[in-house]
Amino acid sequence: MRNEAAGPRRPVVAQESPTWHRRYLLDLDELTSQEILLLLDTAEAMREVLSREVPRVPALRGVTVVNLFYEPSTRTRASFELAAKALGADVVNITAEQSSVKKGESLLDTVRTIEALGAKVLVLRHWQSGAPYLVARYTRMAVVNAGDGWHAHPTQALLDLYTMRRHLGELKGRKVVIVGDILHSRVARSNIWGLSALGAHVVLCGPPPFLPAGWRPNEGIGGSEGIDLPRVQIETGLDQALEGAEVVMALRLQRERMQGAMAPSMREYVRLYQIDERRLSRAKPGALVMHPGPVNEGIELAPAVARSAQSVIDEQVTNGVAVRMAVLYLLAGREE
Repeated sequence: MRNEAAGPRRPVVAQESPTWHRRYLLDLDELTSQEILLLLDTAEAMREVLSREVPRVPALRGVTVVNLFYEPSTRTRASFELAAKALGADVVNITAEQSSVKKGESLLDTVRTIEALGAKVLVLRHWQSGAPYLVARYTRMAVVNAGDGWHAHPTQALLDLYTMRRHLGELKGRKVVIVGDILHSRVARSNIWGLSALGAHVVLCGPPPFLPAGWRPNEGIGGSEGIDLPRVQIETGLDQALEGAEVVMALRLQRERMQGAMAPSMREYVRLYQIDERRLSRAKPGALVMHPGPVNEGIELAPAVARSAQSVIDEQVTNGVAVRMAVLYLLAGREE
């Protein structure tokens, strides 16, 4: 249980912090627990930088970071831009609508152009799953996956882990419940990898059509044919899933995915899966309420829960800058 009077606990520091050797951050499945802890520890140092009167350091002076976004974004793109500028980097923002993509230029041609112009770090968001992996094969730039299709969103998962860790300390054995459209959620997939690596007990809950095919309630799933994820617990009943939870993370429902005949109606989803005060009372007292944003208040979360003292949604956004500073610093530092 969180001690509100004492404030957030200091993070648990890895006893043997490894040296960072990677040029890419594509997802958390490729990272060891020690590498994840190194990223979180580095983010803690970056948080201290951001608390200064002048929140700037020249760590990446002379480094150009390009944010290349093929999907709309507010939080992620602004967070990466602020993170790069806080480290002293030069930042260029490119969206597909404002680039030669409109003239038929391919992704790889765009990346080659950006590299030829002298960029050292590429932050890529793309609607196609796997796009950052393709780019990483054909560039010498450091590559950060800022979200690819339904596949992965590693920096969102890292900021979620960082936020949990500041409040709960070590995550090993902590019960984390993720509620909503698991099937289409890159945030859920990256969080499953990261939480599992740090030893958390992960519970996924949602309507059966929003769970990957082959996943069934009351079974430990993971490593079986067609399911490339760690072992997790599956529940379709929200009340049961929330029992004893220390973290409750709701996922955003995208209205366009509610149109299919197999998907529940919005009214039905709210009735069965909205996290309200009554349902949240089944979790441990002081359980953290999280959401990757933007929140559809009154759908995934009742307004009273979204704005409660247990909600750390705004803190997640704030922590995103420190976490992305850590990612850029470690990747660009490796290049140096």
